[in-house]
Amino acid sequence: MSKDADFFNFSLSNILSTEQSILDKARIRLLYYGLWIVMVVVAGLFLSVYFQHLEFLTVTAAIVFFCVVCLFKYLTYKPEWRVISHALLIIATLINLSNVFITIQKVDIITIQVILLVLLFSYYMLGQRAGLGYSLLNIIPVLAFYVLNYNQSYFIPLRPEELDQSTIIISMFANFIIIIYIHSHFYSAFLKNIKELKQTSEDQAVLNAKLELTISKAEKSSQVKSEFLATMSHEIRTPLNAIIGMSNLMIMANPRPDQKENLNVLKSSANNLQSIVNDVLDFNKIEAGKVIFETVKFNFVDLMQNICGAQKLKAEEKGLSFTLKIDPVLQKRVLFGDPTRLTQILFNLVSNAIKFTREGSIYVKAFCYEDRNNKLRITFTVKDTGIGIDKNNLQSIFEPFTQESITTTRQYGGTGMGLAIVKRLLELQGLHMHVSSKVGEGSEFSFNMEFQVSNANINEVGDKHPLLQNTDSLSNLRILIAEDNPVNVLLMKKLLSKWKIAPTIAENGQKAIETFQNGDFDIILMDLQMPVMNGFDASMGIRKLPNPKKANVPIIALTAAALLDIEEQVLNAGMNDYVSKPFKPEELMEKIQNLVFADAGHSVA
Repeated sequence: MSKDADFFNFSLSNILSTEQSILDKARIRLLYYGLWIVMVVVAGLFLSVYFQHLEFLTVTAAIVFFCVVCLFKYLTYKPEWRVISHALLIIATLINLSNVFITIQKVDIITIQVILLVLLFSYYMLGQRAGLGYSLLNIIPVLAFYVLNYNQSYFIPLRPEELDQSTIIISMFANFIIIIYIHSHFYSAFLKNIKELKQTSEDQAVLNAKLELTISKAEKSSQVKSEFLATMSHEIRTPLNAIIGMSNLMIMANPRPDQKENLNVLKSSANNLQSIVNDVLDFNKIEAGKVIFETVKFNFVDLMQNICGAQKLKAEEKGLSFTLKIDPVLQKRVLFGDPTRLTQILFNLVSNAIKFTREGSIYVKAFCYEDRNNKLRITFTVKDTGIGIDKNNLQSIFEPFTQESITTTRQYGGTGMGLAIVKRLLELQGLHMHVSSKVGEGSEFSFNMEFQVSNANINEVGDKHPLLQNTDSLSNLRILIAEDNPVNVLLMKKLLSKWKIAPTIAENGQKAIETFQNGDFDIILMDLQMPVMNGFDASMGIRKLPNPKKANVPIIALTAAALLDIEEQVLNAGMNDYVSKPFKPEELMEKIQNLVFADAGHSVA
């Protein structure tokens, strides 16, 4: 109902609203103007029968006039057209049947017109079911009267009233006017409805076309973004690989204390740049749904100490006290979970705590609040006495590329990706981050995570591969390196020389296949992006070689790319594993040894 309609309203515009459909508006208009017509007609009939002294018809006309006035007033107060339509049809049916059986006691043209009016009005206003009901309610009794009258078996002790010709003419004329009005009104309404439906359909088609174009642009934009990230990752990681690699080599060469200090600064800066690149790429990977959570055994206490070890040094450099507290229940526990993602979450939280704390302390706690059915539920808490966060900004800090304010970004630096990555990684596991903070006093981040308990001995987990303790076994290892970048070639040669390995170099994939076929190698380190033939095609070519021994040689991909499905592509190309540039020397060594010495019966010539 319109807010402008009240008991004293008589305006049609006040009972029409934009929420009403075209047909509903048409029904309300029909009732509004139709009731006016009926009031005029009934008033004229009342005067006609009154002067003819037809008492029953006079009373009937007066009652009908009163009812129509009341229904009109109800319509202008509450436009409940269904209720009013039913009321009008019931009145018309009662009048029609009373005229046939009592007042006039015959079926004339007026009766037929009233039946037609009821039929049209009921179908247009209330639909098929109501239209059929009201039609049968009028037609069946009239037909029954016809039969009774034909057999001369209908008789009541009331004398029928006779209408003069003027009353019949008024009734016929009024009925024709109403029939024409109903037809004309709904015909125009239906045409308008059809036109609007057609226009809506055309508009929908235009919108669908625009939507398809937008989706296509979004997909293309996403693809371009991924390709851009892959390219930029390769372009940034390639020099980073050389910087970090050379820094490692120079530090391994026992430099003077002042040189070592300079090298550590250089390495730290390169690692910070690598961390920023990794944040962006990790978030892109998470958003694309390419994150897979592992379930492996790990020593919980060792993991926590490894995460916090380097961070503790960073905190102490700023003059902050650093406390790591682990629940005694968790001591000497081997758990199943994803240590890599847990490390990523805690590392980001602790790094943020240190970054935004000028003085005071950093507190990291792992507390077991539930231990049953070989499952542990652990609460992780990272608390600081830093700058704190305004309560209005608690949600925005978890958005990507966002920090609490521009001032914060300028003063403390960073990409604003850390907490966004933390939030997404937790959400992907069905977990939530709880934050409490006061400006100027500090912040506390906490979350709960469930782990399956392993029955493995604590000494069996976390030990390095026994071969990693003795690199002398690598001295006779025959390695083929497919790499086109001269700096990376120099780096790999210097790094492998530390392990007394003299590698063979191939500058592209095609050359790698030819060199491999003409030589005897234990493992291949394959760059992915090379001229002539890339690493994927080269690996697939090697796997198709007729010699089974050569075809099954271990291949490790070396990649600086940021492809979201890099692991899947590497495995599909037949490679055994991959290492992302810049890599840690010990990581590459471990992978080489695991693959070369995986078969206990395999020996290095």
